[in-house]
Amino acid sequence: MAAARNWLGYALLVTAAWGVWGAFTGVPSEHGFPDTLTYVVWAGTMIPPAAWALRQVGWRLQHDRRSIGLGLAIGVLGAGGQLLLFRAVTLGPTYLIFPIVSLSPAVTIVLSFLLLRERTGRLGVAGIVLAVLSLPLFDYSPETGAPLGTWFFLALGIMAAWGLQAYFIKLANASMDAQSIFAYMALTALLLAPVAWALTDFSHPVNLGWSGPYLAAAIQMLNAVGALLLVYAFRHGKAIVVSPLVNAGAPLLTTAISLGLAGALPGPYKLAAAVFALLGAVLLSLQPE
Repeated sequence: MAAARNWLGYALLVTAAWGVWGAFTGVPSEHGFPDTLTYVVWAGTMIPPAAWALRQVGWRLQHDRRSIGLGLAIGVLGAGGQLLLFRAVTLGPTYLIFPIVSLSPAVTIVLSFLLLRERTGRLGVAGIVLAVLSLPLFDYSPETGAPLGTWFFLALGIMAAWGLQAYFIKLANASMDAQSIFAYMALTALLLAPVAWALTDFSHPVNLGWSGPYLAAAIQMLNAVGALLLVYAFRHGKAIVVSPLVNAGAPLLTTAISLGLAGALPGPYKLAAAVFALLGAVLLSLQPE
């Protein structure tokens, strides 16, 4: 693959890793392993790819003031969004929360367009529009009866946090190496692990068998590796293109896997989302640099 297209290879690998992760990430909780402890396990799985990455640069971690600030900001926005998500889903309907959260690429696109002066061609613009339109449809349900409450503002906060995180990853790549960026992401995830532990309801039995933390670790490793690949994708590609491609492609793969395992046909909203996401991904991949 030519150097100018490296971003596409990384973005597709992220899509594959996160698509499979999304299809199976809820399995441990179905077997009695709390989501909050899954966060703790995920934080642990960030260590191996972070160690691998740092080894590539001789264990050199950039620690100037700008690098520390950007690295911690990226980590707090990502891991903090995860913690807010745990709280949001206990207060409100997931079929409304996830469509809101899935619009985070819109934040990234606006910031990258205005502040980083990123631009793309007509194919890229069409792909971005289709990808963003597809995102809320993957989790949308026409059910009603869910009045706005704290969950709504938490969902907006998560959307903003993850959109800002993607923007800061792209911004940091201008002055930091990808390895240091990911190392700070892993460090912040570990620092927030005690918070997730404290939020865990231990009054209920916790599955500590193979279908609990061990299965969670195997699944969350895909999440961690995908996060590292995302940093590389942003390093080589434009944020206004990488963000919608990954965020539309991963749910598309997750939906395909989940429906295949269930032996079911998608409803009209998921079908429309799949079509939009597929067309958007094709147009984004065809857009010349």
